[in-house]
Amino acid sequence: MSLMDRLLRRENPKNTMKPLYQAVVARARAVHWYVDGAVPDTLDGRFDMIAAILSLVLLRLEQAEMRHENVWLTELFIDDMEGQLRQIGVGDVVVGKHLGRMVSALGGRLCAYREALKASEASGTCQMREALLRNLYRGEPVAEAAISDVENRLHHFAQALNTTTPEELIKGHLPA
Repeated sequence: MSLMDRLLRRENPKNTMKPLYQAVVARARAVHWYVDGAVPDTLDGRFDMIAAILSLVLLRLEQAEMRHENVWLTELFIDDMEGQLRQIGVGDVVVGKHLGRMVSALGGRLCAYREALKASEASGTCQMREALLRNLYRGEPVAEAAISDVENRLHHFAQALNTTTPEELIKGHLPA
């Protein structure tokens, strides 16, 4: 927030997106992803799960033509990732490089999940498997039951997002 904003006590607009971002992180930290879905319970696995949930929410906001909100939500993600990097001891010199990779990874996942959802819509069946194997499991072998669990949960979540109003999302009310 700039000095002028603080002096004039203007609220940072991205703060309106905090309830939604917190809900995204809470959803990504649900135990079932890591137990039933066999998502690695590591820093990378947790990042990948946040990126998956966040991507679906960003795509919903994109669909609703909420460009500013999309940017603000992404900025909260970047702020959070920077804080997480610093907390694990990544120094100032390389934080920017790590953040660049993380933002690039989020962008790649947005594209992959957008295409998977379009294919799902066109075929009438869930088509997220390849995107998940590449982006969530990073090509590592995973049990069929685990990938099916995550694929089905994310597909149903994406469908439920489409019936949730943007106003409800901004309040942090993610569909079940």
